[in-house]
Amino acid sequence: MIELNADIGEGCDDASLMPYLARVSIACGGHAGDAASMTAALQLAAEYGVAVGAHPGYPDRARFGRRALAASEEDIAAWVTQQLETLAEQAARLGLRLAHVKPHGALYNTAAQDERVARAIARGVAVLDPALILLGLSGSQLIAAGRAAGLPVLNEAFADRRYRADGQLVSRETPGALIASPDLAAQQAHALAHGEPVSAFSGATIWVQADTICLHSDTPGALKIARAVHAALNRG
Repeated sequence: MIELNADIGEGCDDASLMPYLARVSIACGGHAGDAASMTAALQLAAEYGVAVGAHPGYPDRARFGRRALAASEEDIAAWVTQQLETLAEQAARLGLRLAHVKPHGALYNTAAQDERVARAIARGVAVLDPALILLGLSGSQLIAAGRAAGLPVLNEAFADRRYRADGQLVSRETPGALIASPDLAAQQAHALAHGEPVSAFSGATIWVQADTICLHSDTPGALKIARAVHAALNRG
């Protein structure tokens, strides 16, 4: 079965999702997260035997990292490295090691299309640990930058988000961008996992490579979605 992942440590009910996940990305101080929330998330992941990774974002808590900030490549790389170091230190105290990195929000979406931002993120990760897996939007600039930097990569797809015809994600600000129906999310995840086409927001048919599938803990009905997606994938 293809693995499921989720972003945690952002103030949602993470514990309920853990039985369905293989990998979690933990907010590490940019858009959200502090020492207490990072420790709690790491302990939760350890309890369920789930791989842990960092979820760095633009340092903009007021807007939850969902708006791009003008910044140099050096600044972006430094932000990423600093946030990874913060989480890695918390993990080391618990005898854990980070397995991957997945940017958050606007940093993730910008890096999907902007080679400069993608390159900066990959550099920030490689400086800390070139063995860390970089998760990025499937087929995006971030995946290409990760490979160019010598990082292992995972093409990420989404069960609870709508796609544009070009394979990018529909903006969260667009009505209908989130898939809140457990049945529809399960159908999309099943198609992604089996290399089948999915319907874009425009009605076009697209194919998306999926090495890992994401569920969002802040999507309405997240637990019901997780159960439905997990069951659909287990059916093969």
